[in-house]
Amino acid sequence: MHSPAMRPYDTLGHMRWLVTGGAGYIGSVVAAQLLSADHDVVVADDLSTGHQDAVPPGAAFHRCDVTEVGPLFEQWSFDGVLHFAARSIVGESVTDPALYWRNNVGGTLALLDTMRAHDVSRIVFSSTAATYGDSAHVPIDESAPTIPTSPYGAGKLAIDLALADHARAYGMCAVSLRYFNVAGALLHGQVGYGERHRPETHLIPLALRSAAGEAGPLQLFGTDYPTPDGTCIRDYVHVVDLADAHIRALSVGHPGEHRVINLGSGSGSSVREVLHAVEKVTGRSVPLNETGRRAGDPAVLVASNTRAAHDLGWRPQRDLTQMVDDAWQFSRVG
Repeated sequence: MHSPAMRPYDTLGHMRWLVTGGAGYIGSVVAAQLLSADHDVVVADDLSTGHQDAVPPGAAFHRCDVTEVGPLFEQWSFDGVLHFAARSIVGESVTDPALYWRNNVGGTLALLDTMRAHDVSRIVFSSTAATYGDSAHVPIDESAPTIPTSPYGAGKLAIDLALADHARAYGMCAVSLRYFNVAGALLHGQVGYGERHRPETHLIPLALRSAAGEAGPLQLFGTDYPTPDGTCIRDYVHVVDLADAHIRALSVGHPGEHRVINLGSGSGSSVREVLHAVEKVTGRSVPLNETGRRAGDPAVLVASNTRAAHDLGWRPQRDLTQMVDDAWQFSRVG
């Protein structure tokens, strides 16, 4: 286990960060939280999947690919990079793996080259639980075998390995945060930062749309898993809690070190439990079309967050009901 070796995250002081993919779901929330903590934020996003109106007021925005951020390093002096820019649809990665290897892996290597050329050594990377594949470990900790089952997961793992090598060889300080299921939204009065994926593949926003009558019946894949109610169990974490972990990760580690840290609740919720939460929050039923299992869907995926608690001093604060409620509120104003 690593020693924390960090300053308290809320006493970082005034710094400037480049947020790649900062017009996307998680990147925009992290950018907003950094600004709230009185940091300077520069967002780079090509808007291929993000939304310009998701860039929080106060952030400098540049529409560019992650391979084209060199001029930003000429214009500003950065204390580090939070790297979210990536394609993230598992099915698309299977049908078009070249896009994912070129965009996610190639783009990250180009970013690392730019950072080295400008002596910027700190990076916090948006990794994923998909690096573990169909893990038999429950809960999954960072020592679990990494056997990804998609080009998306394989590419994220390749980046994790590249970060480890760059840290070792070039003295970089890198943290890979492996998320499980992210949900919820950041709400500021009539302004919100939440999920607007194209296409939407995540359970909570899809269930909310079905409950609101904005989509047909929700597809429920598999009701015969070896779980208490027969549906898959997944680990959900609120996007605001996730953003808090990213800010904490900015003060973790030493030059020459790469850390991998899982971010999850340490427990899980079944699909039916999520649907019950949606019905409770909205006061509406979720129409269902129950069908067979999807190939490759494991019964249970739950994260251990022991390392996150130790290294980051982090534990999630918001429960499933709040995730669903915030997502519902965002869907009404977003």
